[in-house]
Amino acid sequence: MGIGFRELLIILAIALVIFGAKRLKSIGSDLGGAVKGFKKAMNEGEEEDNKQLSAPAQKDADFDSTPASKSGSKNA
Repeated sequence: MGIGFRELLIILAIALVIFGAKRLKSIGSDLGGAVKGFKKAMNEGEEEDNKQLSAPAQKDADFDSTPASKSGSKNA
């Protein structure tokens, strides 16, 4: 029970009557541009993730591995 070809034609005809041919064309091109931009952004995000996964492990901070000596501590 999906939307068939006949139903799509009816929806298109109603949209054409409501918006007009010029407006419908601009809406379609704007929507296509938005989808294209979204796909491009998703691909760029995946490329960033792949670069981070394939890069060698880098430290976020450089901590000294030796503990600091406590000056002024009382030893018994």
